[in-house]
Formats: sequence, structure tokens, C-alpha cells
Amino acid sequence: MKNYGWLSVLVIALTASLGALYIDRTFFRNGNQAYVPLAEQQKEILGKYSQDSLPAFGANVNFVAATRRVRNAVVYIRSSYSESPSSLKELHQGVPDFGDLLEGKGAPREGGGSGVILTPDGLIVTNYHVIEGANKLEIVLHNKQSYQARVVGKDPSTDLALLKIEASGLPVIRYGNSDQLETGEWVLAIGNPFDLTSTVTAGIISGKGRSINIIRERSNLAIESFIQTDAAVNPGNSGGALVNLRGELVGINTAIASPTGSYSGYSFAVPVNLVQKVVQDLREFGKVQRGLLGVSVADVDAAMAAELGLDQIEGVYVREVSEGSAAEVSGIKKGDIILSINGREVNSVPELQESLGRFRPGEKIKTSVLRGKNKMEISLTLKSVNGSTKLASAIPEVRIPELGVSLAMADPEMLKKAGVRNGLKIESLESGPLEDAGLEEGFTLFRLDKQTFSTVVEFERIYKKGKGGMLLEALNAEGSREYFVLLKPASR
Repeated sequence: MKNYGWLSVLVIALTASLGALYIDRTFFRNGNQAYVPLAEQQKEILGKYSQDSLPAFGANVNFVAATRRVRNAVVYIRSSYSESPSSLKELHQGVPDFGDLLEGKGAPREGGGSGVILTPDGLIVTNYHVIEGANKLEIVLHNKQSYQARVVGKDPSTDLALLKIEASGLPVIRYGNSDQLETGEWVLAIGNPFDLTSTVTAGIISGKGRSINIIRERSNLAIESFIQTDAAVNPGNSGGALVNLRGELVGINTAIASPTGSYSGYSFAVPVNLVQKVVQDLREFGKVQRGLLGVSVADVDAAMAAELGLDQIEGVYVREVSEGSAAEVSGIKKGDIILSINGREVNSVPELQESLGRFRPGEKIKTSVLRGKNKMEISLTLKSVNGSTKLASAIPEVRIPELGVSLAMADPEMLKKAGVRNGLKIESLESGPLEDAGLEEGFTLFRLDKQTFSTVVEFERIYKKGKGGMLLEALNAEGSREYFVLLKPASR
């Protein structure tokens, strides 16, 4: 019995030794290699990955070259107001913007912002809210030269405006490609915060396709698909340049997310691919030519994907399709999932809006749609807000300093509905006889002193010949007729 007990102990010991050897060989060693602790293995793997796959940072990041290339093409914009525009006050509520507005009422006041020179002959892009309501715009270059600017066009739906100064041989910033931006990529913000001209800050792309509802509160056609960065920006940076390390323009700085109105960590810029299209439209037509799909859409989230039985959370859900719209004509239906526009994926409402914002009415696009389990390609022709595939005629804006008004050709659709043949639309209004009479921006003038007019020259001629009080007939923003008495100041 004792021998059997000794043998049992021996068998157990040998089994344990063999088991330990097997575990060591299998799990802790690779062939005949020496044992390496897990922490050391991770360090070796991560170190190799960093060396093989990630770019070097630190001393190799060159902010100096990009800064030298673009700094001279960023200008300071001094906007003068007769009084603080109420719309700008509203823009400061909620998410602050960059306008340097002074308090008080009645006294002349100024705001400061930034702009980017696009052409050697003086085309400058900035934010709409930088120049909105201003009766005087002064552009100060990097070399301290100053010019008076006129407004070529403005687009509140993207918060962009195009200005022009009379100059030549100016430095410019070339366009980059905002679609190619990657989260984590270095960018520079260049502008004039707190009147500190030509200030440069650096940060990274924190996100793309962001919506913060700062523009949408003012327009149901607003496009908000911002580039989010953590480059330090403050009041005065608005309208300035966001550039990559090649010195290419990738965005126009527009807003900040901050409880104080100053830099708290995040800023937002309009992507340059959208800026390009808006600038081109303003340059050619004086207004933006928006191609619309004609759908009401919503983001696809996990709950919706589960409800619809989707294999992936992707695309944008079509909630409603407007009658007679480009979407309805092409066959897009309620319940479809829009996956892409011309091959560019859209996974949020802002991304869809930005993609469509790059096209004009009458342009044909291809959209990828998921209906049930079936994917299909649908071609369609975009329409304008009026349901037309035609482009609006060029609308030159002419300012009449004596009347404190800028007039442009009226919307032909509105004139037709009102039974009026010709007219001029008030694009901007300052202190003067028209404002005193009670007219507002957006009104359409069509008869003065019982005489019709189709051009600004004709309107001015009628006004100059008139005496005392003249009857002015106009259409309000809704197209209804209103009547005003335009008093002509007595000549000295």
C-alpha cells in the first residue's frame, strides 16, 4: 500500500511539471524565444506601429511657411453702423459669433471682423454678419493701406458675403479642398481678434459636418455643415481664414461655442468647397443660386435603423417629399434612405445640405438611395425655391447715397403675382428719406409719383424731378401692396 502511495505522488508531480511546461511553451514563449512580459510586448508593437505608420510631429510641423504664404491676404474689416443692427444682436444670443458690437443706441458705432482676399483686383470674402446693416465698410490691408468697400452680394443662408475694393496686385490665398480634410489634421486660423491684426493660432480639425443652429434660426434654407477646430479664435476673427499647412484656404471662420463669447475650446468654419460655389454665384448673379431637392429629411440613428430593419446606420431618412419637387419628379419616395450625392456619402442632414448647396438649379446629379433592402441610383435635375430649373438673372445692386438705399432688380415671380410689370428691390437701407417713410429691406418699389420705373437711373430721375411729398407704391416681403409718402428735403 505504501508503494502505491509513493507512485501516486510521483505521477501527480510529473503531470504538473509537464502541464506547466506546456503552458509556458504555448502561451508565454514562441518556439525557443525567451519569455517577454506582456507590457514589453505592447511597448514593442506600439513603438513599431508608430515608426511605420504615423507621421512625425513636433519640430517637423512648419507653421512658419504657411503663415508667410497667407498672412498678407487676410484683411481687417471695420464696419460702421448708424445704430446697432437688431439682427446682429439676435445672432449674439445663444451661440456667440465674432462681431465686436458696442452697446448703446442712436450713436454711430463700429464693428470689427476679418476677410480673405480672393483675387488680385480686390474681391474679398467675409461673413454676412460682419457687414450686415453697415453703412460704411473700410478694408485695412496687412500693410496698413485702407480702402472703402462695396458689397457685391450676400447670402444669409451660409453667412457669407462678397466685397470689392478698387485695387490691383493684391496678395491672394488659393483654394484648398475641404472634402480632403481629416480629423486630427493641423490647421491655422488667421484673423484680427480684439483688433490685434494678423493674429495666427494653430489647432487641429476636431470634427466635420457640425451643426450648431446659429444660422438656421434665421433662415429655413440655412446650410450648417461646419468644420470644427480647436484653434483659438475670438471676437474679430469672424470672416478670417482657416488654412492647412500648405497655405491653402479650407474654411471661413464663422462662429464659436462659448458661454462667455470668447474662446473656450471650439470654433466653427464654413467649408471652402461651399464657399467657392457661393462666391462664384455672388460674383456672377449678385445672389446665390440654390439647387433644391425638395425633401424633408432626418438623421438615421440606432433606434430608426432598428425600426426600419437596416443592416447599417447610414444615410439620411426622407420624411416627406414636396409635390412637384425634383425629388418627386425623379421618383424619390417617403421612407427612402439617401446614401450619397454624386458619389459623396451623406450620413447626416448637414452633410446632405452642404452637398446640395454646391449645385445650381438645372444641374443634374446622381443620388444613391436605399429603399427597403434594395439600393438604386436615381438621376434628377435640381430646382430653385420657386420650382424652376432656370437660373435667376444677374441682379446688380446700385447704391443711392442721397436716399441711403441700395436697389437691385426685383424678383420677377413676385412682380407677376402682384400684377406689376417692373420694380426695384431694397437690398439694404440706411438713414434717409426711404427709411423715414417707413420702408424696410426686402420691399419692392414699383411706382413713384404715379410713374413706373425699371432701372435705378429712372427711379433717381423721377425722384429728382419731384417736389415735396411724393406717393411711393411698394410690395412688402409677402407681396402685398403698401403706400408711403416720400418726403423730399427742401433744396438749400
